[in-house]
Amino acid sequence: MPGPTPAERAAGRHPSRRRTRADIRRWRRYLAAERAEAASYRDLARRRTGEEREILLALAEAEKRHEAHWLDLLGDDAGEPLRTEWRSRLLGLLARRFGGVFVLALAQRAESRSVYSRDVDATATMAADEQIHEEVVRSLATRGRNRLSGAFRAAVFGANDGLVSNLALVLGVGASGVSQQTVLLSGLAGLLAGSLSMAAGEFVSVRSQRELLEASSPSPDTAAALPHLDLDANELALVYRARGLSPGEAQDRADEVLAPFAVGAGVGPRGGTPVADAPPAGSGREDGALGEEAVAAADDDAADEHETHGTAWGAAYSSFGFFASGALIPVMPYLFGLGGMTAVLVSSVLVGIALLATGAIVGLLSGASPITRAVRQLLIGFGAAAVTYLLGLVFGTVVG
Repeated sequence: MPGPTPAERAAGRHPSRRRTRADIRRWRRYLAAERAEAASYRDLARRRTGEEREILLALAEAEKRHEAHWLDLLGDDAGEPLRTEWRSRLLGLLARRFGGVFVLALAQRAESRSVYSRDVDATATMAADEQIHEEVVRSLATRGRNRLSGAFRAAVFGANDGLVSNLALVLGVGASGVSQQTVLLSGLAGLLAGSLSMAAGEFVSVRSQRELLEASSPSPDTAAALPHLDLDANELALVYRARGLSPGEAQDRADEVLAPFAVGAGVGPRGGTPVADAPPAGSGREDGALGEEAVAAADDDAADEHETHGTAWGAAYSSFGFFASGALIPVMPYLFGLGGMTAVLVSSVLVGIALLATGAIVGLLSGASPITRAVRQLLIGFGAAAVTYLLGLVFGTVVG
């Protein structure tokens, strides 16, 4: 059977073939998915305000166009609403319970899985809509991901380091042939040492990052210098050139900042009169406000950076807790009295489940395939543990 022509593809139907029961089932499934996505966007919009709420409601309204298309194709066969796929039901549940970047990441993933570009019964416009919807949701999730990145990085790195390093330690020590008590003590020592090391490293890292950002922030003392600048000879324009403006734009910006002072002095922006001779009268703004306007244009960006990186103590506590929670899992079989190969197998299974879970969460939040990320996490973790286990066997054989 020949494929649809561009005109037929745009119309969303292929007249050369008859509708079948499989077609009707597929269309009804698409209809249920569109309704579920619209409901998820509305549920998420209830937890938002302002522009973000309006965007989510607009996305929900857009899904009605696609819903109308499938209703038109189905006609009297639309029947009772179908149960949606588990992914769509999960998305709606999370939107109602939690909201936030996690749900937006799931919504982005749902939009990216659209099959409309391959289905002859969907219009080219619908396929294009889904691409645009994915980008809209991605943009909404970006700021949340940025805010989450610092704490999330500490959580994922801490838990994974604890899982992998302590599993490798426990397996390596156990393979050397030492007693069960020695393996347990080694695992607990590795837990404490690793947790403290991670906390200290995270504290230094975040603290250093914040100090670098603070060093790049405008000095508040500059505000006091503005009234004393000479209108005809000053370097305020260089401040804006250093921030990336062109020479003309920088000079215009400097003139704009100094204009209230010049008006108070009764001269033009470059009239040759020291600004300090005539403070601005009736400008309605304090010198400090003008100084902030002149030299602190990047304050909002700096605040966003501080928010992204979080506090040093918060990062340290998070790293300690997550590393310890991850490092405890490989030791648990030995805490409950298991030993030998049984403890090795139980420990490996528990760590494998935890690695799959953390990998899947990373995949979901990044809008990628959770299965791919989970398997990658598992292979990396078990690869490191396997190498250490083999080295322990060799060491035990040589020393023993």
